[in-house]
Amino acid sequence: MSKNDPYLETRLSVLEKALPDVAFDGWSQAVLDKAISEAEIDPSIAVLAFPKGVDNLVSAFSAQGDSAMLEKLPKPDDLKIRERITEAVWHRLEVDNAHIEAARRAAGYLSVPGRQKLATELLFQTAHITWRWAGDTATDYNYYSKRLILSGVITATRLYWFDDDSEDKAKTRAFLERRIENVMQFEKVKAKARDWSEKIHGDNAPFDGLIGALAKMRYGRGEA
Repeated sequence: MSKNDPYLETRLSVLEKALPDVAFDGWSQAVLDKAISEAEIDPSIAVLAFPKGVDNLVSAFSAQGDSAMLEKLPKPDDLKIRERITEAVWHRLEVDNAHIEAARRAAGYLSVPGRQKLATELLFQTAHITWRWAGDTATDYNYYSKRLILSGVITATRLYWFDDDSEDKAKTRAFLERRIENVMQFEKVKAKARDWSEKIHGDNAPFDGLIGALAKMRYGRGEA
């Protein structure tokens, strides 16, 4: 969520008013209109702040969660990379604990056909922020592969988290740690496979597309 956004405060004010109703009525135009009224936002300003309607409200909810995650995270200096990623994803879930039903409704809203692009953008942004906090500075293929694979981990873990009734979401934590461990093992295999592929085919080996497809298959489904 950009601090330079001239409508940031407006969106956050409306989001605050909307969240109690979202838990019961979902992310709808009716909820948005009511929240705008309760926040006493001028209609002309509301049109500029929410040009895409409910999509903007859901985006504000996601961005607010990302910002809250960064505020709660410790300094990453003394953590190994897998610990950094695990803690970041865990904190991202924790900041939504107070609004878990709104988060569940947001997942449902974003799963509707026609909204996949928005869902992908919001998820990728969360993964990007997580990797940047963890110290990643990649700009090549790894920039995308890391974020896409982590997006799969976040999605699978969040879906597990929704239905977890264990104390302090302990089962979700264990599930997350297994997913991160799988990713680390996958990265090791990927590095070896890249070396092997380049030795046989040279620098133009069709390796990246294959790995991307495998990553999506393995980590995008949330298998235990």
